[in-house]
Amino acid sequence: MTAPLRLVIVGGGTAGWMTAAAFASTFRADQMRIRLIESSEIGIVGVGEATLPHIRFFNKRIGIDEQELMARTQATFKLGIEFCDWGRVGDSYVHPFGAFGTRAGPVPFHHLWLRQAREGKAKPIEEYSLPIVAARQNKFALPAENKDDIMSTFGFAFQFDASLYAAYLRTFAEQRGVVRTDGKIIDVKLRGDDGRVESVKLSDGSDVTGDLFIDCSGFRGLLIEQALKTGYDPWTKWLPCDRAVAMPCENAGRLTPYTRATAREAGWQWRIPLQHRMGNGYVYGSEFIGDDEAAARLSSRLDGKALAEPRFLRFTAGRRRRTWNRNVVAIGLAGGFLEPLESTSIHLIQVAITTLIDYLTEQSLADGGDFDPRIVDGFNRWIEMEYDRVRDFLILHYHATERDDAPIWNYCRNMQIPDSLAHKMELFRHRAHVVTYKDGLFLEPSWLAVYFGQRVMPEAYDPRVAAWSDEELTKWLGTMHARIAEGVMRMPAHEEFLAQYCPASAMPPKSEMPTMIAAKRPS
Repeated sequence: MTAPLRLVIVGGGTAGWMTAAAFASTFRADQMRIRLIESSEIGIVGVGEATLPHIRFFNKRIGIDEQELMARTQATFKLGIEFCDWGRVGDSYVHPFGAFGTRAGPVPFHHLWLRQAREGKAKPIEEYSLPIVAARQNKFALPAENKDDIMSTFGFAFQFDASLYAAYLRTFAEQRGVVRTDGKIIDVKLRGDDGRVESVKLSDGSDVTGDLFIDCSGFRGLLIEQALKTGYDPWTKWLPCDRAVAMPCENAGRLTPYTRATAREAGWQWRIPLQHRMGNGYVYGSEFIGDDEAAARLSSRLDGKALAEPRFLRFTAGRRRRTWNRNVVAIGLAGGFLEPLESTSIHLIQVAITTLIDYLTEQSLADGGDFDPRIVDGFNRWIEMEYDRVRDFLILHYHATERDDAPIWNYCRNMQIPDSLAHKMELFRHRAHVVTYKDGLFLEPSWLAVYFGQRVMPEAYDPRVAAWSDEELTKWLGTMHARIAEGVMRMPAHEEFLAQYCPASAMPPKSEMPTMIAAKRPS
């Protein structure tokens, strides 16, 4: 019988424990032995508190109960992201987790809306998106399963305490056989014949050997960079922010079912409402503002009393040149970093984990880590595509601005953007066409939200719209507007829904958490 593959995860936090939980819930004990090494001496970043709807599929895939998870992590619901002051100071738009209207046969909704907008007859496009209307009114309900129901036209994500999420997943993973070692890695031993990682040495003198190593060591890239010298492609010429300062505060006012990103004088500020506190941070470029001033600006703009001292982070936007190098796969910050403007940090962790699991074959497990180069190359191409497409979407926010009140916005407005993004913007400006892909994270509604929200307006629309009479178009749009308004009117307030669905105060203390999670590992 073939020995189980020895999987060693270096680093805990969100990336490490998501990886451990996913692998432990997927593979049998006779297929894989999983060990996670983390040091209590080394802190974690732990500020990724806003997510995308895709996390629900990850949680379901590994067998996590959604209501329990939300209660454990002090979570709130998220229907989208509000962007303030990005196109011009005073502007506000929402990037929704759902559609704008519905298609009329082969014609996308926004072309029909554009015709009426040109004639001054259409209501704002946000009023044709149920999740936006609900977010603006602080309403929430679970989507309907019936696709003919207007209440099926949206999705949702979570806003949660990332440190509590990691702790929850740790318990989940350990109950499924993951072995945790508290230790600091002081050396990495490479095999002489092929340069693969053979083992890591801990500060207590012990060695941990493995077949496949997952580097979740954060920005340090302990294995992928410090040991294997993989290389890193920086994207600071397009994403100029390289610092962040985070500071939680007390809740004040209503718990909104959305994250807020407000453009500031040297970057942008996040606001993420949780059940027990408010998450806040200022992402900025060090070329445009100093650390102390950034912290002072953030502190002066908090909704409530600060709950901690400011915490600073330094980063370089970009990605590793190879996410999978030899027998090391970098996941999380070790693999790359794209600032949290669109809440993609946890999503990119999820993509790396699920793609790696999907690429692993029975034969690759039996070969003890001697992976087919075609598997490695295919995985790397997929992750590169994911990062590149998210990168373009983030750059759009910075570049599509009319602001000229601060150096950072003058730079971003005039910078040369990647050809891939320039192509997308040109097609939209020319004929309202949204470039979409079979695969990739952000779909048509996401691009429409930013284009229209930041005043990127098309010169023309689909000529097939001319087949509609004024009366037909007015009636169709009016009916859709009324259905959305009626659906939102029936929804409860976000806080009322939270109180019934996942109140954090109703859950037992964390010390009892192990008894609350099914401990059965696949057999």
